[in-house]
Amino acid sequence: MGYPDRPGWLRYIQRTPFSDGVLYGSPTFESVGKPTIIEITAYNRRTFETARHNLVINIMSGEDFPLPYQAEFFIKNMNVEEILASEILGDFLGAVKNVWQPDRLNAINITSALDRGGRVPLPINDMKEGVYVMVGADVPFSSCLREVENPQNQLRCSQEMEPAISCDKKFRAQFHIDWCKISLVDKTKQVLITQELMRGEGILPDAGEYKPPSETLKTRDYYIDFLITLAVPSAVALVLFAILAYIMCCRREGMEKRNMQTPE
Repeated sequence: MGYPDRPGWLRYIQRTPFSDGVLYGSPTFESVGKPTIIEITAYNRRTFETARHNLVINIMSGEDFPLPYQAEFFIKNMNVEEILASEILGDFLGAVKNVWQPDRLNAINITSALDRGGRVPLPINDMKEGVYVMVGADVPFSSCLREVENPQNQLRCSQEMEPAISCDKKFRAQFHIDWCKISLVDKTKQVLITQELMRGEGILPDAGEYKPPSETLKTRDYYIDFLITLAVPSAVALVLFAILAYIMCCRREGMEKRNMQTPE
């Protein structure tokens, strides 16, 4: 409330006017601890009856429950609103938990492939846009997830071939994972580079006395420059005109030769 649009991190999607609308997104650090109030207004298209509701989103800090190991999956056979359904997302997290075996596992971010530069699929064979799902856990990646990093699978991905992943069958029944697009991030190995703050006295160094330009500037005469600008092109034009006139009027031997060779 009080703003002309939703927060930048909050997305909204509704495929058709008759389908359910979905709000989703991952809040930024600036939004932590601040309640976000979304004013929802709906109206009945037949009776024009209007209803209004305020949705309060309380954003809590995740520092108390760190998830340093994060994996992002690309699901090819889903749209973003389909994976956001609680039962579908629960099934996906259950499949990931089955191959990862963490103590804590949460979905961190969900993004449509269109927001990553993907193309709108053709309306044939029930093709889907695809969706990226990032999950975080408290234990290192399992050997199955690490299989995508071996040289053989990297070579297959470079040749646009499906890599051989042993645990793919645990997803295949419901989710088609593009294993070449999986991203594994270990935040425990990321080194933070900090710079020391050099606190000074707050006084700029003395660079001498400031001398502003004079207020009385000398006037400059541009008449000579103007004459030169006109005279030079005019002189060149006159020379060219004289050469052309000489060729056209004084060099006429060709006509006399033609007349002598032409029989009467």
